[in-house]
Amino acid sequence: MAEEYSIHLNIEQVENGEYLAASDDLPGLVAQGRTISETMEIAQDVARKLIESYRDHGDPLPATMKRIATNFEFDRRAKGSHVIWRNPVTRNRTTIPNHSGDL
Repeated sequence: MAEEYSIHLNIEQVENGEYLAASDDLPGLVAQGRTISETMEIAQDVARKLIESYRDHGDPLPATMKRIATNFEFDRRAKGSHVIWRNPVTRNRTTIPNHSGDL
């Protein structure tokens, strides 16, 4: 499974009516599109290529990039009907009630 990261993206409308995106979290990320949606899609592609370039050259990713977990692991049952899930990235645990009929 591919790793996923959270970055801040600044989008502004430029004089010609198009949108320009850049990120302080990932230097070099600049994207322009006709709509915000298109601009975000282009920015996502640029980010993937930049991350790939960092890895290909053996460079560390910028510290401002935050890896996010795309899945959680079952850790154990807690007291009563609660279960504990663990985020494999941060290793934080979360207790979640699991009462019958909740869903």
